[in-house]
Amino acid sequence: MKKTIGIIGGMGPLATSDLFRKIVEITDAKSDQEHVRVCIDNNTEIPDRTAAILSGGKDPVPEMAKSAVRLEGMGANVLIMPCNTAHYFYDRLTTFVDTPFLNMIEETAKEMKKKEIKKAGLLATDGTCRSGVYKKVFDAMGIEMCVPSSNRQRSVMDVIYKGVKAGNLSIDLTGFYEAMEELFADGAQTLVLGCTELPVAFDLFHIDRPNIDPTLVLAKSALRFVGARVKGE
Repeated sequence: MKKTIGIIGGMGPLATSDLFRKIVEITDAKSDQEHVRVCIDNNTEIPDRTAAILSGGKDPVPEMAKSAVRLEGMGANVLIMPCNTAHYFYDRLTTFVDTPFLNMIEETAKEMKKKEIKKAGLLATDGTCRSGVYKKVFDAMGIEMCVPSSNRQRSVMDVIYKGVKAGNLSIDLTGFYEAMEELFADGAQTLVLGCTELPVAFDLFHIDRPNIDPTLVLAKSALRFVGARVKGE
């Protein structure tokens, strides 16, 4: 019987659709019926994760748990969550379900080890950077990480919140490009697009810089988990 991928979505909606699109595009299928069944709960009631981590905002776990339980009830054989910052709450969230739950941060680190990357520059929300969710996993795997300076980090946040999340295609990218160059100058071999809005931003704004896309990594890992064929593998 065909297995099902469950996506805890809504964080944000464009990032959710980006993950689903990538799952479809990289599946080695010759007909509709050869694709994987995917259930998505695009739960836009989930509170902002960065606000919860840094400024006492509303706890997002109850709504994320509702989505996880819904998807489990729909028959999901594996759960995935296209939001890097939300993985700060990963250990709490997994207690609500019995279904296997892939960790985007860990899957990304494994991919980087395969590519023999020793130092990477993290582009992410303030919540992801300051919570240490990437640093903890990277340190355990011997990968060095650098982050933008505080001034440049503001530009990264602007692209995420005032650009992609706001649907603003006219945002000034000068500071964002400076943030990327700063990371390469600091010795980064590649950029980690550590917010699921950032692969969307790279597509929308046609940004061409060496990068690892955790959304794509997660899509491949989920397909392998349910026994589907990934193009090129």
